[in-house]
Amino acid sequence: MREGYATLRQGNEYSAEIVEKRSRFIAQLVHVSSEQEAEVFLAQVRARHHDARHNVPAWILVDGRERCSDDGEPQRTAGMPVLEVLRGAGLADVCCVVTRYFGGTLLGPGGLVRAYTAAIQAAVDSAAQAGGIVEMTLVTRVTCVLPYAAYGRVERLVSDCSGHICDTIFAEDVQLTCAFRSGEEQAFVDTMCELMAGEDVCKVGNPMFSEF
Repeated sequence: MREGYATLRQGNEYSAEIVEKRSRFIAQLVHVSSEQEAEVFLAQVRARHHDARHNVPAWILVDGRERCSDDGEPQRTAGMPVLEVLRGAGLADVCCVVTRYFGGTLLGPGGLVRAYTAAIQAAVDSAAQAGGIVEMTLVTRVTCVLPYAAYGRVERLVSDCSGHICDTIFAEDVQLTCAFRSGEEQAFVDTMCELMAGEDVCKVGNPMFSEF
């Protein structure tokens, strides 16, 4: 299982447009978490640009599934170049649709590859400049319940073990929820067991991808 990947901030759409011999190439890029979400976005773009000659989709999911289509362009001149840019950027859980309005001049296979590549690269660059690309890390959360007297010491221990506190609930005791890069939580759990005289006060969650 991969330890991390880059994706887009949810809820935002990033786009860029280039013109090549009067043909317009408009790249539209969003976060998706499933094939169904990718298909919904493709349908939205097709409705938005219903008068365009081509709407070329490509998407990659974090589980390794990916898909692209040339949508009527010559084989491997459109969808695959878009997919290759997404791969090269290390992106996952993303979908891009590049809309082409034909300008009347044939570009040839090489020209199409260059134009589709340039359009999606411009959209990726736009997302990066806008702070829309986020790094997702495989994270394990640990929840522990401890007496108030130990709170300050445990707070420092979380930091010493390269973690951070996500949530704190002050009740009869203190409940801390901490996050660690997966594999680094064990040092914290072991030290907590020693600190609490052998009492197991930690509940370790399953690894999941999250911003860290």
